[in-house]
Amino acid sequence: MQRIVVPGEKIINTPVRIENTISDKNGTYACILGYFDDERKSLIPLEGLWQPRPGDTVIGVVEEDKGTMYIININAPYKGLALSKFIDTELSSGDMVAASVKQLEKGGTVMLLRPTRLNGGKLMSVSPSRVPRIIGKGNSMLKQITDGTGTTIVIGLNGVIWLKGGKIDLATNAILKIVEEAHTTGLTERIKVLLSGNKVQ
Repeated sequence: MQRIVVPGEKIINTPVRIENTISDKNGTYACILGYFDDERKSLIPLEGLWQPRPGDTVIGVVEEDKGTMYIININAPYKGLALSKFIDTELSSGDMVAASVKQLEKGGTVMLLRPTRLNGGKLMSVSPSRVPRIIGKGNSMLKQITDGTGTTIVIGLNGVIWLKGGKIDLATNAILKIVEEAHTTGLTERIKVLLSGNKVQ
């Protein structure tokens, strides 16, 4: 059974190690607003900040070229940092890039690997907690949008999405609908109807 829990709410009467929770000898408590799955013992954020993990794909904008490194805005409380010596292509302030997280340093700096320039297109920002729903199981939702619009889409786990070409406005509307209705059932079918050009019920 899934139930909505709020920060500080006791979700289990025993101490258990679960992401997005804290525990003491009296129990385990939610640190975020989210869905708690009693059976799987998992807490899924409804809203919240992205927590960088090695291997995460992120999208950001180059803020500054410091010669030996690039400062990259990754739409998070953390600054992205990429060392110039590990980059094949020279970047400039304002460039949109996709990169991979190497690690989170003390002090809140995210070390990034292999930043690649994203030419043209547009960026949109969503809550990072909605990203898994936009991607879908086995990339199913993302594939449905790209197939239905012809738009190239790169999704950052930091909640930044890059879109280029095709029916970009339709792709944007589909993503916004997923964000608004992520918690509802039957969403895949409604997105299919939206992409077909028919009126969504």
